[in-house]
Amino acid sequence: MYILALCKFIGMSEKRNRFEKVATKRVEFILKTLDLLSNCSNRHNYEYDKSDVDKIFKAINNSVKISHSSFIKNLEKTKFEL
Repeated sequence: MYILALCKFIGMSEKRNRFEKVATKRVEFILKTLDLLSNCSNRHNYEYDKSDVDKIFKAINNSVKISHSSFIKNLEKTKFEL
């Protein structure tokens, strides 16, 4: 039983390490991409109006909300136990 508990602990540690590695890279990519999007705000090089900006950020915000909800939903999952 002790070995099983130890294996589960090690497994969780590996999962945590993998999560940190993958999530960090993905967040860095998203932030870099948002920085690149900000380059489009240069009015000397691009033409846009408030409607365009609203559409862009509505899409981004909706995607962020969906991703956030997915994390929260998975945190709140509970298993039935007797």
